[in-house]
Amino acid sequence: MEFSHNDNNNLPLTKFESMLKTNHVLFFDSDEFENIIHHYLNQGKIALAKKAIKLGLDQHPTSINLRLFKVEVYVFEDKLIEADTLLNELHTLDPMNEEIYIQKANIFSKKDEHQQAIDVLKQALQLTDDVVDLYSLIGMEYLFLDEFEDAKVYFMKCLESDLEDYSALYNVIYCFEFLNQHQDAISYLNVFLDKNPYCEVAWHQLGKQYISLKDYKKALTSFDFAIISDDTFVGAYLERGKVLEKLKRFEDAIENYTITLTLDEPTSFALLRIGSCYEKLKNNDLALQFYERTVHEDPLLDKGWIAITKFYYKKKNYQKALYFINKAINIDSENVIYWKLYSQINQRLNFYEEAERGFKKTLELGNYELNTWLSRGDLLIKLGEPEAAIYNFEQAVEFYPENPELEYRLAGLYFSLNQNDKGAFHLKNAIKHNEEYSFIIEELFPEVSNKILVKNILKTNL
Repeated sequence: MEFSHNDNNNLPLTKFESMLKTNHVLFFDSDEFENIIHHYLNQGKIALAKKAIKLGLDQHPTSINLRLFKVEVYVFEDKLIEADTLLNELHTLDPMNEEIYIQKANIFSKKDEHQQAIDVLKQALQLTDDVVDLYSLIGMEYLFLDEFEDAKVYFMKCLESDLEDYSALYNVIYCFEFLNQHQDAISYLNVFLDKNPYCEVAWHQLGKQYISLKDYKKALTSFDFAIISDDTFVGAYLERGKVLEKLKRFEDAIENYTITLTLDEPTSFALLRIGSCYEKLKNNDLALQFYERTVHEDPLLDKGWIAITKFYYKKKNYQKALYFINKAINIDSENVIYWKLYSQINQRLNFYEEAERGFKKTLELGNYELNTWLSRGDLLIKLGEPEAAIYNFEQAVEFYPENPELEYRLAGLYFSLNQNDKGAFHLKNAIKHNEEYSFIIEELFPEVSNKILVKNILKTNL
């Protein structure tokens, strides 16, 4: 029984809470205690649940169900030894109680012993006619083991018993997707829809499978049926909008995204997609308007800041782009993409020191793309910091050994510092790996390319 604040079912709860305030001990039957404890556990009020269990067992010390609640709290608090000991006692008293097996499986699961949990849950199946919850629990344990075929079987059993068990339906489709069985998922969903033709969730999932197969026409049809089944289903409109974008039907996509804004609180995703569609339709004013609404609605959504920054970048309005990327960095200074954009914009503005700082921060945040090392090193060369540039490229070589672009740069730097032996080593190395990049020497180090030693190496090895 679930307590409600709008009916008389909450009288035992009110009576219990009144008792706690007055310290007058009142009598409750064991069923009432079970309902009170169940309510508190559902509400996450563990301390109150524990009080109810203690008082319940004081009044009904032989109640197995109340002691099972005690086990549940032990498991929640990771007191697995205490839980196991109590379960063993209860099993001796009532070996046919399936709830004892379920809690035993819960303990195994908590200890990452998922196969043992499955074995115990299968024993519980023999003790009850109410098997749907057990099927679901077994399915979840198989998921923990990454045994998706077996998990799929048990979630399908859930749906055989209850066509409206959407949690099981999502899990079945998750298994199909993980196994890349999109066609099998489509076949399963079609059979399911024959039995339950107005299930908007199944139509929605069917559409997503068709998207995976790039069959956009069938995807659209599936989302249409999802909307016919429930014309307030926001997810179906969003997915339909995404498909229409792929088909370059941007005005139709905008219409679908706009419907979601009227059905629910505006989502930053919908606002962003509308802005993108308007940008593709060359309606820059409306594109900008929706991008600004996106970052206002959800300042933590990096895609919004990236979109508005790139919008100005493409328009060559680098000052505006810099303004917005600075705002983004102020909100999240650990975002690698923000720092890369920051560096690219500053490069365009010839703010080389700021650009180099941005690339350095990008590397510090773990972005080790070759282009990041090259861009930072080239800026250090331009800023007249050859030693720092060498250090940068030598670090890069650890990630990209024998890369000719790095080797030519190291050669040029060492020759420019008159460290000819190191320069010759890296130049020969570079030529060996790719002679076509030799133009780097002339382009980045024109004074080095005129050195007789360099000319001789290039002449001999090219």
